[in-house]
Amino acid sequence: MADIPNQGTGTGAATKQRVRIEEPQQYKVVFHNDNVTTMEFVTEVLRSVFNKPADEAVALMMRVHREGHAVVGVYSYDVAMTKTSMATTMARQEGFPLQITCEPA
Repeated sequence: MADIPNQGTGTGAATKQRVRIEEPQQYKVVFHNDNVTTMEFVTEVLRSVFNKPADEAVALMMRVHREGHAVVGVYSYDVAMTKTSMATTMARQEGFPLQITCEPA
């Protein structure tokens, strides 16, 4: 915590206020399984948008396939929303209904 002197009190006495700095809330990006989006496409999105190595992308894709959904990353709000938007746009351009959601971590 940073100490900031209290300014403008007019008393001539300096007092200190404590400023609490909190970490930004994190968001989970979740992929949901469907019967149309191909496994290869999901793996490619995980590699290109989420920067996952090939073996991790395949493991995440299989978790989505077997369990119905999987958390593919935890990010700040802006990063999570940007990656979700990019991946969803890629899916729609290829004609896939891939569902991706962001949830507070």
